[in-house]
Formats: sequence, C-alpha cells, structure tokens
Amino acid sequence: MDKRKGIIVSRQIMDSQKLHPEATGELTGLLNELIVAGKIISAEVNMAGLADILGQSGKTNIQGEEVQKLDEFANQTIKRRMEQCGYICAMGSEEDDGVIPVLDGYEGKYTVAFDPLDGSSNIDVNVSIGTIFSVHRRKSRGKHGKMSDLLQKGRDQVGAGYIIYGSSTMLVYTTGDGVYGFTLDPSVGEFFLSHPDIKIPERSKYYSVNEAYTKYWYDNTRAYIEHLKDLDYRGERSYSLRYIGSLVSDFHRNLITGGVFVYARDKKSTDKPEGKLRLLYEAAPLAMVVEQAGGRAITDDGRNILDIEPTDLHQRVPLIIGSKEEVDLAEKYFTGPV
Repeated sequence: MDKRKGIIVSRQIMDSQKLHPEATGELTGLLNELIVAGKIISAEVNMAGLADILGQSGKTNIQGEEVQKLDEFANQTIKRRMEQCGYICAMGSEEDDGVIPVLDGYEGKYTVAFDPLDGSSNIDVNVSIGTIFSVHRRKSRGKHGKMSDLLQKGRDQVGAGYIIYGSSTMLVYTTGDGVYGFTLDPSVGEFFLSHPDIKIPERSKYYSVNEAYTKYWYDNTRAYIEHLKDLDYRGERSYSLRYIGSLVSDFHRNLITGGVFVYARDKKSTDKPEGKLRLLYEAAPLAMVVEQAGGRAITDDGRNILDIEPTDLHQRVPLIIGSKEEVDLAEKYFTGPV
C-alpha cells in the first residue's frame, strides 16, 4: 500500500509548492479556492434532483447552446470564489463571452480558464459531469489582466486538472510534477489522496468516439476507427467501444484504465469547421494532465495540443487524446496516406 494515500489535498499542494518556490504560495491558494468551489458544486450536484436545479435555465451561452440550471450555478460559484481570492488578474469561462475581471484590489499574478460543468447536457440523466480548469502565470503589467494573459499556449500552463462528480467526487490535477487523484470524503468534507502518481497505460483496449457521425467522417478518421474495431495494431483482439458523451467522464475512464478519445473534424458540423471542443477550457488542460501521466494529445492533423497558440477565448480544436501507443497510431493515420 502506498504510504502517501490518505493525505489531504492541501498537504499535497503545499508539498508540490516546494518544487515551485517562485509561486510564493499564491498557486497553492488559487488551487485551494478552486477546490472549495468544487466542494460547493459537488454538494449541489448531489442534491440536484431534490433542489429544482435540473433542466434548462432558458439562457444560451456564447456558443449558442442551451444553458442548464446546474451549469449556470457552477459558473457563478467559480466566478464568485475567484473574483476576490487575490490570486488571479483575470479569468475566462466557457459560458462567458470575454475576459472576466476580478474585483478591484484583488488582482493577482495568475489567470484561470474553466469549463464550469463539462457534460452538462447529461445532467438530467445522472451521468458523471465535471469541472475542468487551467492556470497560467500572468504576462502583462498593470492593474488589470488582459486578453493576452488568457491567450497562452497549453505548454505554458502552471497547473491544470478537473473535478469529476460521479459515484464519488474526485479531483485530478497536475502542477507539472506528475498527476494526483483525490477522492472527496463527504463525511468530513476533505479530499484525500486516493490515486498517487497516476500513469495512463501505454497500451489500451478501449476507444471513445461518437459513432453516430460515422457517415460524416473523413477517410482518415474512418480508417483509424475501423482498424481499432477489426484488430488492434499488434494483431491482437479488437478494441471495445466505451463512449459516454461527456468529455471529462470519457477522459477520466481512459486515464485510469487506458484508452483513446477521438473527436475529429467531420463533414456534418459545418458551423464548427475546426472541431467541437474548446482549446482553452477542455483540450489544453486535459492535454497537460495526460502528458504528465505519460500519454499524448494531438489534433487530427498531428499538432501537439499543448503547442497551439490560441487566438480566441473560444477557439475550437479537434482532439485525439489518451494512451501513447494509440495516439501514436492515430498520428500515422491522420498525417499520412490511408
């Protein structure tokens, strides 16, 4: 048994801070504020069916999608914790149009970008959902943070992770020195280390993709998936499909058990020619997590997700993410002749 198991998350974060002395405690404080927000959201998720917070809010977000009541609650909860925490200069949310300022007098030296409740379309049917977050160090000078502080490459993240609300609530995060998973004990309200030094298996037996889009796939996507469905690239048994339709849930399962998640460009989504998933709020933070765990994340033209220079807060990208050998194989299919 790993002797580290059972330590609380604040202790782990403080220990990690020793590897980043330039953070001077502010990164620790920022992560702790996100954890408090996660606990509040977790409590509300667990009560959603009883608290009249299921269903649509009647609003649409910047992408034109229907906003769920619980999605709106999660978004407001994180913004309220962050705007006066004193550790960030600005923030960005998948649910908001532009840069979200902090309160005057509470400016710090980091930024945070977040998807408040990934998978929110599954809220009403009790499927696991989650909060994804990304932290960068501020670049600009002056009192208030700027757009340029948020528009940074994933490679420059100083922290990233997610909180998944499922059969248990679990925090998975990295600050660049490995990936750690903590499970919330609701009886004491603390996250305890349950998955130290997570490593994604190099080989896997699962793939996650929306096969309803099969007839709209480009040839490379179709050939890659058909290969997985036939025999795996080692000539062994075929892969098994595991697809929930909630990115954070599909990613979490693959991170623990091994697997590859594919959401490539297709011929149907003409309104989203660059893919569906958001670079800043979904792809980049999960790419940092998977790379720290020994996996990979690329686009469907072979670019490393972490090396993409964002040009817009809501920029979309195709995403292939998961176990190294499966992503390596995908890269051959997507960047070479079929």
